[in-house]
Amino acid sequence: MPTDVATTIEDRLRAIEDRLEIYNLIASHPPSSDTGAQSHIQTMFVDDAKLDLGGDKSATGKGPISDIVKRPSHQEAIKAGLAHFAGLPHVTIDGDRAVVTSYLQILAPHPTADVIEVPGHGASRGYRIHRVGANRWELLRTPQGWKIERRVYRTLDGSDPALDILRQALAPSHANA
Repeated sequence: MPTDVATTIEDRLRAIEDRLEIYNLIASHPPSSDTGAQSHIQTMFVDDAKLDLGGDKSATGKGPISDIVKRPSHQEAIKAGLAHFAGLPHVTIDGDRAVVTSYLQILAPHPTADVIEVPGHGASRGYRIHRVGANRWELLRTPQGWKIERRVYRTLDGSDPALDILRQALAPSHANA
């Protein structure tokens, strides 16, 4: 909500509630992906949502999107210790629409590393960062709350598609969010 517009306490409270609901929606992505919580993932998306993870990794509709976590390869990754780790998102709200930009790390146990012990925390071979990417989440306010209409993810490899996601978060139209 722009800071130069006079708002009521109710408007300000709604803006805070919206932001908290959006934070919780986006924050639920890592644990739902890492546990294969298909039913929860379905509640996150509108019926005709679009998911674009790059290349040929895409899906349309909340059913096909939620099916991704039931694929054998994803289930195998979960059993191996897959961990999605998200950064605090940048949120822009414009009425009943919102855009969220966030970082996402994919972590995996490092089975061939030397075991190290951390006092009071046990021994482990540790984790390695498999990849880091940028997400653009386009949200819509529905009668059931905020839902994802579209998610685009690109690996941060120096290419423009990934950097463009981050640049859009800093565009002047998003400066007052």
